[in-house]
Amino acid sequence: MSMVHAPLPATETEPRSASVAGGRPRRRGLSLITARPWLLLAPGLVILAVLMLWPLIQVVVYSLQDYGLREINTGESNWIGFQNYIEALTNPTLWTVVLPNTVGFAAVAVFVTVAVGTLVALLLARLGTVWRTIVSSCIMVAWAMPAVTGTYVWTFIFDADRGIFNSVLRDLGLMDDPVNWFTNQWSFYAIVLLNVVHHGFPFVAITVLAGLLGVSKEMLEAAALDGANAWTRFWKIIFPTLRPVFSVVIILSTIWDFKVFAQVYLMPGGGGGNRQVLNLGVWSYVESFGQNRYGFGAALAVLLTLVLIGITIVYIRSLMKEDEL
Repeated sequence: MSMVHAPLPATETEPRSASVAGGRPRRRGLSLITARPWLLLAPGLVILAVLMLWPLIQVVVYSLQDYGLREINTGESNWIGFQNYIEALTNPTLWTVVLPNTVGFAAVAVFVTVAVGTLVALLLARLGTVWRTIVSSCIMVAWAMPAVTGTYVWTFIFDADRGIFNSVLRDLGLMDDPVNWFTNQWSFYAIVLLNVVHHGFPFVAITVLAGLLGVSKEMLEAAALDGANAWTRFWKIIFPTLRPVFSVVIILSTIWDFKVFAQVYLMPGGGGGNRQVLNLGVWSYVESFGQNRYGFGAALAVLLTLVLIGITIVYIRSLMKEDEL
């Protein structure tokens, strides 16, 4: 006698379980994965917003006002729109003194700093491990020195009465009377240049040295056997290989040298006593805290910030291009 088996109830198929597993819970997991980086960055972003974004917004707000001691005491707002920017852009001091000092000094300082740093890096690459460590540690002392301390040291060296530089020139018979090197615009910025280069070349040297240690020694030796001198080897092998390193170093040095403040302000006459040596950062400070024109000084600070943002954009784009290569 045959037995008839009843059909088994239909079980849930695999596609249904997959749809359950891959439906809303999976989307929720993906959204959590997407949001996790922002959650980790949130504390830092909040701190940056409080410490940097909010003060920047306040500076922009002040730049649109005639803001002085009266407004600070009363708390009132005296809105004048873009008059501070118009005054700054139409002021002859900006075009004849401030911008030439700012842009010209930054260009020369970047060139000299990168050149000196590269030469020091080439020297360090030729030294043994022990001497390289010793010399690198010594030059890093200059980089670790605060800008204020370095400025006072260079001011003492070129002091008109007790300065070492004047004393040496007088002992050598090259001059009879001491010279005040801080009254002339060119000699003033020559001293500032020495100060900035002395403080900035260690960063360039160590950065370029790190790149030099990665250059193929076999390629350099082959070029030397083919008769290429040191100059040719540098421009044909080393520089193309380290082009990304040099681009980063040049752009960072440009940002730093463009906003030089302490090295100019702390020099004799650099705080506004000698109007011929003003740069954009010092001019903004002098107008704000020296003349109590905080709105006009804020406008100058905004202009300087816009220039630095432009340089930063160039820096970021150069880094992105390097990542694409």
